[in-house]
Amino acid sequence: MILADENIDHQLIEIIRKEGIDVYSVYEQNRGISDESVILLSRNPPRIILTEDKDFGEWVFAHHIEGLSIILLRYHFKNTHQIGDILVNLIKNQSLQLYGYFTTVTVDKIRVRKI
Repeated sequence: MILADENIDHQLIEIIRKEGIDVYSVYEQNRGISDESVILLSRNPPRIILTEDKDFGEWVFAHHIEGLSIILLRYHFKNTHQIGDILVNLIKNQSLQLYGYFTTVTVDKIRVRKI
């Protein structure tokens, strides 16, 4: 369900996995691959890309790459557990509604944009 980009803190991945959410970690499985390769991995099976890399916004909105689902995290390291709780809640309660959207998550708000 979740494809964690290489830049996602391992603590966040563990928080999500402890809740029974399937997470494929690029860092663990395919370290060093390009953004294009991450996009390809997200397509089969369909997964939501979890990232801290703003370049994925460029892929979607400037290059018009279709068929993606992205959660962009914006937080300070000291808020790792707080953002983890927000993320778990979002995925557990709205996972199906996240497909086909660019979702930005901060400790203060969640912004969802149709891709």
